[in-house]
Amino acid sequence: MDGLKRISYSQYSLWKQCPYQWKIQYVDGIRDYTDSIHTIFGTSMHEVIQTFLHVMYTETAKKAESLDLDDLLRVRMKKNFESAVKQNGGEMFCEEKDMVEFYVHGTEILDFLKKKRGQYFSKKGYELLGIEVKLDYDLPNNLKFIGYLDVVIKDTVRNVIKIYDIKTSTMGWNKWVKADSNKTDQLLLYKQFYAKQYNHPVDKVEVEYFILKRKLYENLDFPQKRVQKFVPANGKPSMNKMIARFKEFIDECYDEDGNHKDVSYEKCVGKCKAYNKCKDL
Repeated sequence: MDGLKRISYSQYSLWKQCPYQWKIQYVDGIRDYTDSIHTIFGTSMHEVIQTFLHVMYTETAKKAESLDLDDLLRVRMKKNFESAVKQNGGEMFCEEKDMVEFYVHGTEILDFLKKKRGQYFSKKGYELLGIEVKLDYDLPNNLKFIGYLDVVIKDTVRNVIKIYDIKTSTMGWNKWVKADSNKTDQLLLYKQFYAKQYNHPVDKVEVEYFILKRKLYENLDFPQKRVQKFVPANGKPSMNKMIARFKEFIDECYDEDGNHKDVSYEKCVGKCKAYNKCKDL
C-alpha cells in the first residue's frame, strides 16, 4: 500500500448530488447501498458484452458471433443475483418474474448487437487495449483517483484512444440526462486521467457512452435501435469546467494530508435525489 487515500468518481458524483449524503457515507461510514434488479442486470450485461468484444478483437468476429450470449447472460444474472442475495443477508429484492422480464430484454439487446455489430465495432484498423482497464492516478493532497474503464480500443490509423462506458437504461437517455454533468463528468474525468496516466495526448482520447435500451417505444412506424451512442462535449472548454468542479470537491473535502476536513453540511428539505436515503439519519 502506498498510503494514499483512494477516491472514485462515485464519491465525487455523490458529493455533487448531495454533500450531506456524501459525508454520511464516506466520512461517517454509514452505507445504505442495496442491490436491485437494475444493478444485477447492468452488471451482467456489462460482463456479456465485454466477453463478446474480447473474443471479437483477440480472436475473430465469427467466433464472437457464434457465442451463446443468451446462455451467458442467464448464467451471469443467476450468479450475480445469488451473490447479491447472500451479501444482503439472504433478503430477496425482486421476484422471479422481474428476473425473467429483464433477461428477455437482455436477449433482445444482445440479438440486436450481434446483427448490427459492424455499425458499432470494427476490427479493421482497431485494437482492443483492454477490458476493465484500471485508472490509478496520484492526485494532490495525498490522494489517488481509482477508476475502471469498461472498454478501451485504439484506432491504429489515427492513433486515437477510445474509451467506452456501457450503461443500461429503460428507454435511453433523453436531453435532460445528456445535459446532466453528474452523468457526463464521469467520462471526462476518465479521459483526463487516462491521458495523464498513459502519457497519451488528451486531444487524442475520445469517449462515448454505449447505452443499452431495455424497452422500445410502442406503436412507432419506424425501426428503433436497442443501442444509443452518446458522445458528451469533451473539448477544452468542457474539460476545463469539469476539472474546476473536481478541484472544488478536493479542496472543500480534503486537507493537504488527504484527511477529510471538518465540514458541516445541512440536510436538504426534499429537493435532493438522495433525500429518501438520509432523511431519517
